[in-house]
Amino acid sequence: MNILTFGPNGSGKGTQGALVKKKYNLDHIESGAIFRQHIGGGTELGKKAKEYIDRGDLVPDDITIPMVLETLKGAGPNGWLLDGFPRNMVQAEKLYDALKAANIKLDYVIEILLPREVAKNRIMGRRLCKNDNNHPNNIFIDAIKPNGDVCRVCGGALSARADDQDEAAIGKRHDIYYNTVDGTLAAAYFYKDLAAKGQTKYIELNGEGSIDSIKETLLSQLD
Repeated sequence: MNILTFGPNGSGKGTQGALVKKKYNLDHIESGAIFRQHIGGGTELGKKAKEYIDRGDLVPDDITIPMVLETLKGAGPNGWLLDGFPRNMVQAEKLYDALKAANIKLDYVIEILLPREVAKNRIMGRRLCKNDNNHPNNIFIDAIKPNGDVCRVCGGALSARADDQDEAAIGKRHDIYYNTVDGTLAAAYFYKDLAAKGQTKYIELNGEGSIDSIKETLLSQLD
């Protein structure tokens, strides 16, 4: 099973991806990890990508797409879940063409829908437990609201990441994601159109639901 996921920062995309990975024993492939794998491994593509990164330039798609494809080809026998790529319409088209040329089937595309303001609040409401960063605490989500200034799970001290409090930075990331002309949502809609033609399956999830309710809806549509 091969899955592509879309969702704004703050939508719970990583949480749901981890649950799907565990249930189906998939390789959870995150775009940043692909770059680290190739650059750290000294592959030819990684060396070319590093030249651009060292200059402060964006790595062109004719390097990025082959890196992504090579990583997907090396995934385990149960398939993969790709997270964080493509980020724009052009990359969506090129990735689809590359998968098709490599005879790799894209089984599902998942989009977690979440209003922009809700997504921003969720990011700014995240709190990190000093004992375990995986303990969920968010001052804007009732189900995981901390106990005052301490972790709801273990009572550890909480802190907020500086970048989670940077509204300008969050706004820039969301400008890219919510762009329906040539940004990330445009990429998602490209695959939605393909699904309408029977070339993949497209699942939309209400990101304002609870973790469990989203999980149940998602797994029922994957089974």
